[in-house]
Amino acid sequence: MIVTIASGKGGTGKTTVSASLAAVWDAPLVAVDLDVEEPNLHLFLRPELDGARDATLEVPVVDLARCTRCGACSDLCQFKAISLMGDTLLTFPEMCHGCGGCMVVCPEGAVSAGRRVLGEVAWGRARGARFLMGRLRVGEAMSPPLMREVKARLGAMLAQEPADAVVDAPPGVSCPAVNAVMDSDMAVLVTEPTAFGLHDLRLAVEAFGALGVPLGVVINRAGVGDGTGDDAVRGFCRAQSLPVLAEIPFDRAVAEGYARGRVVADLGPEQRAAFTALRDAVRGMAAARKEAAHA
Repeated sequence: MIVTIASGKGGTGKTTVSASLAAVWDAPLVAVDLDVEEPNLHLFLRPELDGARDATLEVPVVDLARCTRCGACSDLCQFKAISLMGDTLLTFPEMCHGCGGCMVVCPEGAVSAGRRVLGEVAWGRARGARFLMGRLRVGEAMSPPLMREVKARLGAMLAQEPADAVVDAPPGVSCPAVNAVMDSDMAVLVTEPTAFGLHDLRLAVEAFGALGVPLGVVINRAGVGDGTGDDAVRGFCRAQSLPVLAEIPFDRAVAEGYARGRVVADLGPEQRAAFTALRDAVRGMAAARKEAAHA
């Protein structure tokens, strides 16, 4: 089972939930940080990394001696990573999305494959589980290709040694977040009982619901304010038939522990019980879906 922890906005506690859920998972597990632009799951789980490699993207390299300046490659590339300007053919590797179309359409075979480093994929172990993360190269604009490399590595790890996976997704509902959620068995949406939290939860349900991935909700900082925010979030979840899997109370001790880089589930029996209940709710939801599929 692959469980992705996502959110409609940053700052809701997505990594808090990911780290604590990984900490209480009592079965073989791979903890994955797919927030490759700003990975921070390792700051809480503190893995011992024992391997890493560069992730690269295929980009065009032009043999100008063979190029006839026909413009076929330039006409094809909607991102203008390869452009014909008069008699001058220019390549812009940073703009390339790696589709390889320019190499296919070139009638002279003048375009070959080069490589651009996207970032790093690293792996190791943390708290008895396997750990996997990606880290985007500074200045790199596109994270989905690196995320696909991390997911390919996860697939290889699960094939070698079957396990569950808890995935910390990028925040928001743009391409990186959709890329993280789309292959999951279920997604847990972390929200907060504020106007912003509810607004972005609506966006997340709309975006991820279209993927056909079962969704559940965790309300973080429950009880903050006068309680109207909690009621609004619960009301939205009821209207959308979304199960609220857990409510994590607003607690200064949790904020202080997080600020010190501690896993919230380790702060005390109450916090551990909350995340153990979330773990069981996630498993129960997955089991119910599996049973319904076989009915």
